Amino acid sequence: MANSIDLGEFKTRITELQTPAWAVPLLGYARYKGAKGGRGSGKSHFFAESIVEECIADPDASVVCIREIQKSLKFSAKKLIEDKIRTMGCADMFDATQTEIRRKGGHGIIIFQGMQDHTADSIKSLEGFNIAWVEEAQNLSARSMKLLRPTIRDDGSQLWFSWNPDQPDDPVEQFFRNPPDGTKLVHVNWNDNPFLPKTLYDEMVFDRQNDPDGFAHVWEGAFNERSHAQIFAGKWTVDEFEVNDSYGDPLFGADWGFSQDPTTLVRMYIKDNCLYIDYEFYRIGVEIDDVPNGFRTIPLAERHTIRADSARPETISYLKRQGLNVIAAEKWKGSVEDGIAFMRSFRKIIVHPRCGKTQQEFRLYSYKVDKRTGDVLPDIVDKENHIMDSIRYGLQPLIKRSGVGDVIAL
Repeated sequence: MANSIDLGEFKTRITELQTPAWAVPLLGYARYKGAKGGRGSGKSHFFAESIVEECIADPDASVVCIREIQKSLKFSAKKLIEDKIRTMGCADMFDATQTEIRRKGGHGIIIFQGMQDHTADSIKSLEGFNIAWVEEAQNLSARSMKLLRPTIRDDGSQLWFSWNPDQPDDPVEQFFRNPPDGTKLVHVNWNDNPFLPKTLYDEMVFDRQNDPDGFAHVWEGAFNERSHAQIFAGKWTVDEFEVNDSYGDPLFGADWGFSQDPTTLVRMYIKDNCLYIDYEFYRIGVEIDDVPNGFRTIPLAERHTIRADSARPETISYLKRQGLNVIAAEKWKGSVEDGIAFMRSFRKIIVHPRCGKTQQEFRLYSYKVDKRTGDVLPDIVDKENHIMDSIRYGLQPLIKRSGVGDVIAL
């Protein structure tokens, strides 16, 4: 008998493998499976284990592991799959050669290829393969996607994709935006991985503190939207901090939702020429009756003045009747620009990790860019600005006015 390990015993052992909660939706059959997200999520480990399981269950299973460019097997998934074979206790069921992995006791095989090496004719060599796993699928070209999908076509065949998002118009993003029925897709990040090594966690913390603009892309699976037009690039960071008496009294700022826009509230402190933001309320479609209790989820909001957008006096009046000290923030010609200049005057802006929407807006809040020349324009893009407006309203009494004109209430 080719297998020295009992298959029934192995299947029992497989059921005891620790599957992270994020991967549960990917279990079972699906023609298309996708796992996207940031570094440290365990996407590749899950798919590598799944390949080993498939090859154990079916000794004749054929799997191709694909990258857009496969310069060397050194940069393929081969070593990861070999490691999984060893740690899952089934090394004597496989024979790993220099270029492929073969299943003993059957005709099963795992190979590793680059799509750019294939032509419309050579891709036919993959016909009959049961599974294609595309690693780093953000790099897969539209041509490769077009060649691959009809090639892996036998009944019961599957195509798996794992990737760290880069651009919203990448072919893999476009495909999974409106995929065929039955497709399984998960978005997973480092904080979803219960097996995240401490070394990798420390790397994440370092990047979060020192490169928050890049952190969202690398670690949280956001699109790579770094731009020289970002208003607060290099000015803010993400770090944990605990407020004490040395921080003084908090400042609160609020913005009101219109239609699909969120209602927001932030709590801030100023200390040592730094702005600290440690709580946020951010909710789309919230009814006005629910706003008071929503605001009360922010500690101390009920005990301090909240400066808010003056455009909704009826909302301000209602919240006052509900026991919240909300007042209208003053606006003037150039108040937005003055507020941005004041925020940029801080030595650093520190955002607590729990304030996810605040981090998102600091990363995306940008000036307009001339599409013809690429020049950054002085005008501000009117989106990703509800937390930004809340911060400005909360800081309003401290902001120096450089604009010309009378105070206005909109």
